[in-house]
Amino acid sequence: MINKKTKIYVAGHTGMVGSAIVRKLLSENYNNIILRTVNELDLINQNETKRFFEKEKPEAVIIAAAKVGGILANNTLRAEFIYNNLMISANIIHAAYLNGVEKLIFLGSSCIYPKLAPQPIKEEYLLTDTLEFTNEPYAIAKIAGIKLCESYFRQYNSNFYSVMPTNLYGPNDNFDLNSSHVLPALIRKIHEAKTNKKISFEIWGTGKPKREFLFVDDLADAIYFLMNSIEAKDIYTNNITHLNIGSGEDLSISELAEKIKNVVGYSGKLEYDDSKPDGTPRKLLDVSRINQLGWRYKTLLDDGIQKTYNWFLTNCDNKKR
Repeated sequence: MINKKTKIYVAGHTGMVGSAIVRKLLSENYNNIILRTVNELDLINQNETKRFFEKEKPEAVIIAAAKVGGILANNTLRAEFIYNNLMISANIIHAAYLNGVEKLIFLGSSCIYPKLAPQPIKEEYLLTDTLEFTNEPYAIAKIAGIKLCESYFRQYNSNFYSVMPTNLYGPNDNFDLNSSHVLPALIRKIHEAKTNKKISFEIWGTGKPKREFLFVDDLADAIYFLMNSIEAKDIYTNNITHLNIGSGEDLSISELAEKIKNVVGYSGKLEYDDSKPDGTPRKLLDVSRINQLGWRYKTLLDDGIQKTYNWFLTNCDNKKR
């Protein structure tokens, strides 16, 4: 149990995930939160990270810091994605161990699983087959983070463990078409098609791949639940190394686009560019373990898209991101 006075460091608090976690903590009257921007603390730099932990001595750590992006960014910035994410994970986890952090939760991504993993994807399917090529560097870095947490638990009994969220969306998402994930990219494309009175808009790939989505505030709620209720010893059972977090429901990209069209109020035609990569055919998480532990998602996809579009209109419309 993390009490209200616990000193909590949220790494990556300016991003979509980190900002949602901070919002949740503040709403629950956790006010002893340590925050540092990338300009104040370079987590890729081992010495800077080490000095930060020695000075601040956080008691709990949530690692939401990462270099992230969609298919285009993952596939073209391969060296940056593997190096930056490896260094962030290794530096924070090791410094947390050296400075006696009482609890650490590392956030990964569902892309850690094999490209053709059986569906829905159980935690034990990790490292059973080949990864999807376009996001392989990012996935390998996140798998390394999982194994770091597991290894520090097994060797030093550190209360460190990992959670793997499904595709996330919500306030503070990235709507830059060169680096965004599919849902925010579609919101921006469809909004601009409506604004510019276009009769159609283009979607990468065939529209057939199926994806699961979770509203980021629901993830923050899950992290809060885990922080207060679940310890590392509860996670590392039956050779399982981490915990899936998701809705347990999926839909095709074309179905998603139709939902976004309805929210935006656009009546144009969908056009698919099948010369562009689809990525993994399907990626649905088995969330039965976290459900059994006592947590379930709350925000329906239509409601979450509406909230995200409202945020986009207020913060991003007519602005470059």
